[in-house]
Amino acid sequence: MEREGRVRRLPGDEPGGGQGPGNGRGAGGMNVGVAHSEVNPNTRVMNSRGIWLAYVISVGVLHVVLLSIPFFSVPVVWTLTNVIHNLAMYLLLHTVKGTPFETPDQGKDRLLTHWEQIDYGTQCTSSRKFLSISPVVLYLLTSFYTKYDPAHFVINTASLLSVLLPKLPQFHGVRVFGINKY
Repeated sequence: MEREGRVRRLPGDEPGGGQGPGNGRGAGGMNVGVAHSEVNPNTRVMNSRGIWLAYVISVGVLHVVLLSIPFFSVPVVWTLTNVIHNLAMYLLLHTVKGTPFETPDQGKDRLLTHWEQIDYGTQCTSSRKFLSISPVVLYLLTSFYTKYDPAHFVINTASLLSVLLPKLPQFHGVRVFGINKY
């Protein structure tokens, strides 16, 4: 039993703020007023806490908003959700190049798309797998809910291929017909 007035200390709560080696804060304690340690934050954005959940929720919100439009049928809504998702992902991941902020990398990433910058270009990481699998899962759901209608199937397959092919490791840094070269 502890007496009143006595403070119970936890590991890492040493007097002086617990600063020093071995407590996870480094030798100097907390870095106050220091920028992030990444040379290019685009490389780690998909590893941020909660980003995958936010991604899935945003696709769900898009679908619900499209469902609330009264003159769209369910198959049309699923196809629109798939096409809008894939178009947005294509534009954001495979068309936009460089970084949205100044980085100290001497312009090294200026000619790389966001997809090529994720995880420093390392292939088959968990972020890249998630971003590759999510359009496929959406495509399968769309195909099921459109009851494999040929018109929807062709549109959704073309949309899937347009977003999946640029993700292949064989296309890393490749600019087909010189499109998006500069």
